[in-house]
Amino acid sequence: MVSKIVDDVDAAVADIPDGATVMIGGFGQAGQPVQLIDALIRHGASGLTIVNNNAGNGEVGLALLIKSGFVAKMICSFPRQIDSQIFDEAYRAGRVELEVVPQGNLAERIRAAGAGIGGFFTPTGYGTLLAEGKESRIIDGRGYVFESPLHADFALIKAHRADRWGNLVYRKTARNFGPIMATAAAITIAQVSEVVPLGELDPENVITPGIFVNRVVLAAGKASS
Repeated sequence: MVSKIVDDVDAAVADIPDGATVMIGGFGQAGQPVQLIDALIRHGASGLTIVNNNAGNGEVGLALLIKSGFVAKMICSFPRQIDSQIFDEAYRAGRVELEVVPQGNLAERIRAAGAGIGGFFTPTGYGTLLAEGKESRIIDGRGYVFESPLHADFALIKAHRADRWGNLVYRKTARNFGPIMATAAAITIAQVSEVVPLGELDPENVITPGIFVNRVVLAAGKASS
């Protein structure tokens, strides 16, 4: 019987090694897999490259991971917000490297990795510091810069419901980066609120098919067999 259900969050992240590239879903706190991040902190893997839309909020979740000293590099769109003081302090102190990627480019680089695309040309960032060291072209009179796909060793995402095969349904805006990150990582770990029996998920509502999910861990609620 195929089952991707893992007993707990600590077991789910136990093999993430030092130096891994880890995608973490979420748009701010919406859809951020906080329980998986807390488990990653307890696990203690260091020198991580983290891919996320921003660089953490307050002192929980991703911000706490940075504060704990386990992040060597952030790849994100919005490193500074009103409550991103943890990253700001770490970056200014030289403890964390930063690669800023415009939000649309970030999403498309992740999607390209999942789709097996070797890269793409985009007008976003052309002629700016973000284009330095990258191939640029004029296409139909408009400037474009080449962006490479963004792969990860692991993706930590949050979904609302799952079955034991790993099919995922998301809740409203918590969906954000989860679906594309699931396709771009070698191993995808999904934190869910509910595990339901096979056949209970409406196929029309399944956003991430189980083929892209390696592990499912129940963070809240009650699992059904």
